Amino acid sequence: MDLYDAMRTTPATREFTGEPLPDGVLHRLLDAARFAPSGGNRQGVRVVVVRDQDTRERIAALNEPAVRRYRAQIDAGESPWNSLHAPGPSPETIAATPVPEAFTKPVLTAGAVLVFWVDLGVVASMDQHLDRVGVVSGASVYPLVWNVLLAARAEGYGGTITTMAVPEEQSVRDLLGVPEQYALAAVVPIGRPVHEVTRLKRRPVEDFVTLERFDGEPFTG
Repeated sequence: MDLYDAMRTTPATREFTGEPLPDGVLHRLLDAARFAPSGGNRQGVRVVVVRDQDTRERIAALNEPAVRRYRAQIDAGESPWNSLHAPGPSPETIAATPVPEAFTKPVLTAGAVLVFWVDLGVVASMDQHLDRVGVVSGASVYPLVWNVLLAARAEGYGGTITTMAVPEEQSVRDLLGVPEQYALAAVVPIGRPVHEVTRLKRRPVEDFVTLERFDGEPFTG
């Protein structure tokens, strides 16, 4: 598949046929994805492949607290889990919010679940002393995650980056036997998609790229 075609047609896949993801295919995806860049080429990512159904069910259950807040904030007209404002809904409202199946089913029905961890002992966190949530460390893990999804698209598979389990990081760490210095970056279910999406909706370049300054003229090319 042409690279540009893959970039334009790789969706967040959440519905899977239940078809197995062969080890050979998964190894091929990871073998291609490993060429993603990382800070200082330190390659501090570890990936745990989860196939065991009981383990998947426990990961799915660990998604639920974050999903409750996510849905409660959506229902309240808020941008969920944003870094600037505390949630408006009360803890009681959040706790009573149902968890839609769409947030847990992919982990249970995918051909395999990949759990991505990043070693905080080697990753370059240039923003660690700024008075805001850190984001720079992600540059050393998410390119690899996205490479996996691009490779999956080329092979006729799909997946999605999920982070709902991250607030329960310690529980996921205990479940999978992960050392303390590793941070949970993503849980990615991968499998054969029920529907193949070939067109994605995204903002045009002019909506988010400006010349010279944040408030500069839109870049039209």
